[in-house]
Amino acid sequence: MKNLFTSRKFIVFVSVTIILVVWKLLSLYFNSDFVLPSPEKTLFTTLKLFTEENFIITVGITVFRSLAGFILSAFLGIFTGIAAGANSGIDAFMRPILVTIRSTPIIAIILLALIWLTPGLVPVFIAFLTMFPFICTNVTDGIRSVNPELVQMAKFYRVGTVRIIKEVYIPAIMPFIISGASSAMGIGWRAIITGEVLSHPEYGIGTLMQNAQTFLNVDAVIAWTIIAVVISYGFEKAIRFIEHKLVRWR
Repeated sequence: MKNLFTSRKFIVFVSVTIILVVWKLLSLYFNSDFVLPSPEKTLFTTLKLFTEENFIITVGITVFRSLAGFILSAFLGIFTGIAAGANSGIDAFMRPILVTIRSTPIIAIILLALIWLTPGLVPVFIAFLTMFPFICTNVTDGIRSVNPELVQMAKFYRVGTVRIIKEVYIPAIMPFIISGASSAMGIGWRAIITGEVLSHPEYGIGTLMQNAQTFLNVDAVIAWTIIAVVISYGFEKAIRFIEHKLVRWR
């Protein structure tokens, strides 16, 4: 196991090294910071962003929008998913809605949201619509994965409803919720940045990326992209940590 772990770390190191080498070679080939700045210049710009006055506010507001959209989609998605999983009629009603939301291009939703909402609310709305289908569908599948014979047997032996929910339904749907949350957060985070780029609220990572692009500060665009990727990775690790704590039976 130790050798495998060491080997995986080495492979990751090699992969990152190759990316940086290719990046460096391409920057030398183009020889222009307006096309592709060097890795070291981008690293310097990234570190410099941490010293800017509004850095914490900018990142914090974007993260807040992400969490707000996630909480709204999780609340409605879990509630709707349980109802759809338990009732075929509700499931049939929800299917066209979920397919429509998933099939509609994000850019179309953003353009409509720009008409309906204020710039600060557009990213939250986009996050909600992109995350909701993942969570709802996964919870529905989780409810359907519960063995009905197990539930019937529990009722036959007069096991309480609270205990059935706690020891049968929750362990069954929890992996589906975690999986849906992980997928939803990954897609939703990218959608939030896109929404900020187009809606251009006062504060937001997407707003500063758009400003940097306007003035051809390619290194700043890449630097903010790196920060966004790191935050997304942090969300992923947090979800996996929660999964490790909640799904002990796995």
